[in-house]
Amino acid sequence: MDLTVPEIRRKLQEADATAFAVLERSLVADTRKGVRSAVEVARRRIEAEQAEAARLAGMYAFERELAAERGGSVVIGLDEVGRGPLAGPLAVGGVVLDADDPISGLNDSKQVKPEDREAIADEIRRRARAWTVQYVEPAEIDRVGMTAALRGAFAAAIAAVEAGGIVPDVVLLDGNPLHLDPREANVVKGDGKCASIAAASLVAKVARDHVMEQYAEQFPGYGFESNKGYGSEGHMAAIRERGLTPIHRRSFCSFAVQESLF
Repeated sequence: MDLTVPEIRRKLQEADATAFAVLERSLVADTRKGVRSAVEVARRRIEAEQAEAARLAGMYAFERELAAERGGSVVIGLDEVGRGPLAGPLAVGGVVLDADDPISGLNDSKQVKPEDREAIADEIRRRARAWTVQYVEPAEIDRVGMTAALRGAFAAAIAAVEAGGIVPDVVLLDGNPLHLDPREANVVKGDGKCASIAAASLVAKVARDHVMEQYAEQFPGYGFESNKGYGSEGHMAAIRERGLTPIHRRSFCSFAVQESLF
């Protein structure tokens, strides 16, 4: 192959698995250090892409099998974001994916780079058969407790999807049983195993982050734009200095609202 090293490097960077196999064979006798390095970089990229494709296919296959075991095919994945923060709402995502239109990058939202979450969530919203994000506000969490808040939000997500004309055969729920629906199937760490639960995790995470960024403008000084309501050191210090805002979960902030012993 009568090409310069930069030209070969560019071809390798652009090659898919099939093209790489052809290029690799044609370059086997090329001993230039730059070429050998470029081939190895391309090989690692192709292997990573193939591993990611296999991981994604496995997530879709896993939930298809769960649905088939229950005699169904339409699956809604549910996941919550914001169970633990001191401030802001609980957000629950519900997604029905199109099994014939797989979306790249699906994973537990905590495993997805922040800069990638927005684009993947946008693909989910654009290509899913149905999606929704339901919120439970802090005052309601304080009133009913987290378990009841979760049950209510999950039920609301199912109802919202069904109101749009899609009735799931199986309700896939991340974590332990909540017994909120007879179609419920529980998958521990499901946001890393089931495509639709991962999608629900991502749309809920992105949506809730946007809410907290808006609250950061309304209630400056608490760092909501970065801590998203979680109990960071700066957030805790702001509560002690400034007090609680209307979006704080008072039942989570007993350290700030209890009467002084002195």
